[in-house]
Amino acid sequence: MTRTITVGLDGSPASLAAADWAAHEAQLRDLPLRLVTAWEWQAPAFAPATGLGVPVPPSDLQRASAQHLLAQARSRVGETRPGLRIDTDEIPGLPVPALLKAAEEAELLVLGSRGLSKAAGYLLGSVSHAVLASCERPVVLVRAAEHGEEEAPAETSAREVSAVSGHCDVVLGLDLHKPNDAVIDFAFDAASRRAVRLRIIHGWTLPPYYYGGALMPDLNDGMVKQVRSELSDVLRPWQDRYPTVEVHAQATIGGAGRHLVDASYDAALVVVGRQNRRAVVGTHIGPVTQALLHHAVAPVAVISHD
Repeated sequence: MTRTITVGLDGSPASLAAADWAAHEAQLRDLPLRLVTAWEWQAPAFAPATGLGVPVPPSDLQRASAQHLLAQARSRVGETRPGLRIDTDEIPGLPVPALLKAAEEAELLVLGSRGLSKAAGYLLGSVSHAVLASCERPVVLVRAAEHGEEEAPAETSAREVSAVSGHCDVVLGLDLHKPNDAVIDFAFDAASRRAVRLRIIHGWTLPPYYYGGALMPDLNDGMVKQVRSELSDVLRPWQDRYPTVEVHAQATIGGAGRHLVDASYDAALVVVGRQNRRAVVGTHIGPVTQALLHHAVAPVAVISHD
């Protein structure tokens, strides 16, 4: 079975932005685009406490609404990419299990994400968050600026256009302690297909070796050289495999999250890994990925691995 680039739609501006990004990715990979939506209605997580409940539309109306949404999205994407094969599918069931099922047959799953709401103070897009936490296929989260969200810099819109068209760097957040082949390969492949530079960021922390309140300079320099050497050793086989990809690697002191968020303003795509393991409560995503979900401007690809 031919895999597809699958995008989950809910009618929001973010999901439409995800469809645009997914269409471009499908053309880069020479794969069909599959637009899906779950048509079983889900009550809002924060419904008014009126005591009357939230009325649920009849199932035939729910399905008709899903079909209309898919038809509109297909027409919108098809107008700008006439040669692209576009399939649509309304899936019975609630959004999270429906999208996880759709992802099983996908090369990657693309979802809209609204990031962090400044007014509400919590992460919006609970469906995207829940799918990301459980999906075993690569997931790309795409943001779209909406009224009421924190204002982005004036140049963001131009950067977003460049990111879709592939004129910006691909950025990889690399963990030298547990480098994963699937994550690294995804980033190199994405940069190769876009013919852009791959920027690699590794965050590390200096040990607290102090003398008189100051770091020991010789030890500091030695550790910096060691980290750079380890970074070169990890990347060398991938540079041999992708000789046309220009690589810019940097080891930054401190957590990688802030540096990756900063890099996202000039990126076509930010790539990070997510280890498949359960947390004490819920499913583990990780602090770096959480920071990107909240604040990144560029699309974020999260690659799950063991």
